[in-house]
Amino acid sequence: MARINLDHIRHAYSPAARAAGDYALKEVHHEWADGGAYALLGPSGCGKTTLLNIISGLINPSDGKILFDGVDVTNLSTQARNIAQVFQFPVVYDTMSVYDNLAFPLRNRHVPEDQVHRRVTEILEMTDLAAMAKKTAQGLTADQKQKISLGRGLVRADVNAILFDEPLTVIDPHMKWVLRSQLKRLHRQSGFTMVYVTHDQTEALTFADKVVVMYDGQIVQIGTPAELFEKPSHTFVGYFIGSPGMNVLPAAVNGATATVGDQSIALPGAPKLSGQSRIELGIRPEFVSLGREGMPISISKVEDIGRQKIIRTRFCDHPMSIVVAEDTDIPSDPKVTFAPQAIGIYADSWRVGMEAK
Repeated sequence: MARINLDHIRHAYSPAARAAGDYALKEVHHEWADGGAYALLGPSGCGKTTLLNIISGLINPSDGKILFDGVDVTNLSTQARNIAQVFQFPVVYDTMSVYDNLAFPLRNRHVPEDQVHRRVTEILEMTDLAAMAKKTAQGLTADQKQKISLGRGLVRADVNAILFDEPLTVIDPHMKWVLRSQLKRLHRQSGFTMVYVTHDQTEALTFADKVVVMYDGQIVQIGTPAELFEKPSHTFVGYFIGSPGMNVLPAAVNGATATVGDQSIALPGAPKLSGQSRIELGIRPEFVSLGREGMPISISKVEDIGRQKIIRTRFCDHPMSIVVAEDTDIPSDPKVTFAPQAIGIYADSWRVGMEAK
């Protein structure tokens, strides 16, 4: 296992890159703890796979260094870095049995056969492949082949890190849930450093101790699932985490009061602003209370999703979502209040601190 340092890493796919906008991966400078479970979360094209491939050695960064336990590995090959990587689509040896596919990385390193058998048997059980251990991989379905790839990434016990590049894309929803839970359990048991790329927030929040949210080639927040939900540091995090995402409303701020349209909203403190051009108020739908007192809204749609309702509204002529319990009564003249401690103020998309009242 390894502590991973990303030392002012940047990458551009064009050698002529000059400005920040030319870089697919803007400057990343972070340390990831030995034995941590991290998820790189973000939309397609945000730079997460580029960053993963820089960690693995498949790409050399344009600028910066990468260190494993303080050792510079920037120019080392993938093999020399001693990592395992599982890709989005299955990579298997079709003419080998399932058992032999899983045993191959161990036999290639001359691991004694009794240890190979013990470890492969564990992985076969974990990935639900034990019943087909003697079958050749050629006749298996895509999700079964991907489970072989996943198992081959997990079978070694001596790696510095295990890297996953959207490994559950071709696996059915129930098995996704099973494998996510098993990966989490394996991480707790083994202490591997694991980095998991995904665009699915459920996968990221289920798997990771810390989620690394990426947007437009940069890391916008690293935090626990609770931190990302309760205090998004960027409006994109608020939008991307949660369903529905955070409400973001254009606002003006004067001291500890925000104004949206013609409505004044008390804040838990005075935001620390210094001439930013765009000010917005962020509030999660779960922290907007619906009732007969407060600020007026108009309701455009009610979505019953089982245990909850999502109410789509207009507040001061801006779209706003509210999440309520399924049995909540909807007043004929609806009004809302905001939980003050759940309000965030954003300047040019970044959350700003507040001075306590």
